[in-house]
Amino acid sequence: MIKNLVFKITICLGLFIMVSSCKPGETPETPDPSFKTEINPNFQKEAKNPDFIHRSMKQLTDVIVHDIFSPPVASRIYAYPSIAAYECLRHAYPNYKSLGDQLNGLKGIPQPETGKEYCFPLASTHAFLKTGKALIFSEDKIETFEEEVYQEFKDLGMSKEIFNNSIAFGAQMSNHMLTWSKTDKYSETRTFPKYTVPQDPSKWKPTPPDYMDGIEPHWREIRTMVIDSASQFPPLPPTEFSIKKNSKFYKETIEVYEVVKNLTDDQMAIAEFWDCNPYVSHHTGHVMYATKKITPGGHWMGITYIATEKSNADMMKTLEAYTRVSISLFDAFISCWDEKYKSSLVRPETIINSYIDEDWQPTLQTPPFPEHTSGHSVISTASAVALTELFGDNFSFVDSTEVEYGLPPRSFNSFLEASDEAAVSRLYGGIHYRPAIDYGVDQGRKIGKLIVKRIKTDSK
Repeated sequence: MIKNLVFKITICLGLFIMVSSCKPGETPETPDPSFKTEINPNFQKEAKNPDFIHRSMKQLTDVIVHDIFSPPVASRIYAYPSIAAYECLRHAYPNYKSLGDQLNGLKGIPQPETGKEYCFPLASTHAFLKTGKALIFSEDKIETFEEEVYQEFKDLGMSKEIFNNSIAFGAQMSNHMLTWSKTDKYSETRTFPKYTVPQDPSKWKPTPPDYMDGIEPHWREIRTMVIDSASQFPPLPPTEFSIKKNSKFYKETIEVYEVVKNLTDDQMAIAEFWDCNPYVSHHTGHVMYATKKITPGGHWMGITYIATEKSNADMMKTLEAYTRVSISLFDAFISCWDEKYKSSLVRPETIINSYIDEDWQPTLQTPPFPEHTSGHSVISTASAVALTELFGDNFSFVDSTEVEYGLPPRSFNSFLEASDEAAVSRLYGGIHYRPAIDYGVDQGRKIGKLIVKRIKTDSK
């Protein structure tokens, strides 16, 4: 009986303290069951887990695949979220520099408020996901992931105040990056006219089996991030068009024809591994279906994951790598697309079917845009240069990026070895002439080196 009396007095005293601590007219705040009741003094350290960034990037890649974004557009979707996340997380790593005033048009980046405590890994993750969600179609897939990952942050044992401060800062950063993104002319190019198919036999025209319109004919209009303009690194022009059998162009065409007819098993494996076509259609009789895969940029973001995991990179180094590669991809696609629609060269499939063998088919489905230069050659080399700067020249790795798409992994002794294989895969695939590959590699190397020279991230 005495115990019961003591218990009741204790409860009443607790209620009295709660009520008396409230201002007039207020009621006590109900505890949020999604937070732990006790603060974990180590939550800041535990929050610096690169897995939060890796999983967020993988979620974004999966949505890009699901929504079937073209390779250039996918590069844009990777870049802005990565930069937003980087600018939040760097506040937890004093040695890292802001990208403000280093990227074209990026100014006035939000800063944390003095006197407030933040969990910058949480702010970074939120900035990444919020920015990414604004650039894709299937927002629900990001939202479901958000619920899961934010609960994981709460479970680390931070206070509700720190959680809310961090989410607010991440949202502020995301809004700033999205405002910046709206000035890159992407929206305007959505209304520009489609590619007009000319009568000139040397110019690109839609290819089988779907004869799709040329993708992103105005991508050169998109604002670059580091390079001065889309035309800063013009590649050598394609070989002069001619169907005369003794001409250089005809010989280059025959090379594609013969390589595909005599592919070795390893060459076939290389072509398939680096296909990275986000939408491959299949026609069987009256039935048509499509398979979805990662874009070339998505493949290199996958390689970035592998490199950071193998090197045991911390959260900041991981995000630095993703950010640098995404910026390289972004500018490389703009530069490449400038040349593609400037030269507007016809694809091998069209010439071979018209003048050499009407039944010939390339190993890979020909992508719906002009031939010169090879996109994979340009963007792969630029990405490889970025990763080499971060992890070194002789960084061997096993590329398992395509395993989930049914392809076995491949091993490489360096990033540049991988990019060289990605480049030559386009010849084995029957979708590019040799000059587009060689000149594309040179173009990508120049872009990559300029970005490495101009962008400063780690001040150590």
